[in-house]
Amino acid sequence: QVQLVESGGGLVQAGGSLRLSCVASGHTFSNYAMGWFRQAPGKEREFVAVINWSGTMPQYADSVKGRFTISRENAKNTVNLQMNSLKPEDSAVYYCALDTGSGLSKRPQYYDYWGQGTQVTVSS
Repeated sequence: QVQLVESGGGLVQAGGSLRLSCVASGHTFSNYAMGWFRQAPGKEREFVAVINWSGTMPQYADSVKGRFTISRENAKNTVNLQMNSLKPEDSAVYYCALDTGSGLSKRPQYYDYWGQGTQVTVSS
């Protein structure tokens, strides 16, 4: 059974930074792409970033490009999301997800396993 556990969320002022982490267990983590998504109240879950198995091909949503950085540490079964220059519109529950398919998808329906989410709130 795969388990994904996010951490690092919290309350931060606009312009500040947070670093989210997601630790995976129960699967061969290093074989698969990992993604970050977010969902604000009343909105659909949206793509934030994805990284391939080796960490060499990160991709980002246009809304976070240049501010967020996704990375992974396969030896620690961990994927990270460094978030800088945060804006109030970045406020949401952030989820990490694992894709056992071809990888690098930006659509949540292609991901097989999800964490429980961590709340990020950016105050203006």
